[in-house]
Amino acid sequence: MKDDDDAPGLAAAKAEMRARLVAARRAMPEEARAGAARAIRDAILAMPQAQMAGTVAAYYSVGLEPDTQALLFALWKRGTYVLLPIVRPDLDLDWASYEGPDSLRPGPRGALEPSEPPRGAGAVARADLVIVPALAVDRTGHRLGRGGGSYDRALARVGEQVPTLALIYEGELVDEVPAGSHDQRVRLVTGVSGEITSVGVT
Repeated sequence: MKDDDDAPGLAAAKAEMRARLVAARRAMPEEARAGAARAIRDAILAMPQAQMAGTVAAYYSVGLEPDTQALLFALWKRGTYVLLPIVRPDLDLDWASYEGPDSLRPGPRGALEPSEPPRGAGAVARADLVIVPALAVDRTGHRLGRGGGSYDRALARVGEQVPTLALIYEGELVDEVPAGSHDQRVRLVTGVSGEITSVGVT
């Protein structure tokens, strides 16, 4: 399920786009990233889908990703059951519960992972809202990730009626993302000032 499993040139197109997007994120002032993270947090907490969700599958941000730490803590404090991923050796995702900042331990690629017992790769299918990282999303819902295919596998397990939300900065909702047969779509993205925007999949 990696990029080079698809049509010739697809992996190169994705790599070129990733490089441009990462460079743009590096050029963002720290204050702009922090402001975006606050706006995203507030918008998600105000979403009816998040307010009604018993379980939210999310992720602990790393590097230049929109910061999710305050969002995770706020969801947990208001009683939402929060699942975070554990990266398996084959790059598939297991899931375990978030029980506050002290429940996390170092994982691969500089990320933190939950230290609670794993619930299995299928646990994401029981979430009422699924929040995933992305470098960009296009208007049909295709997302550009880091290239390991982890979240494509996870999203393939999520039911069609479950809202799936990719967190991106302003300017990362684009006309087209290079996509292959295994690439899964999302239904929602964060946009200007953290606003939640619907994309191609309804």
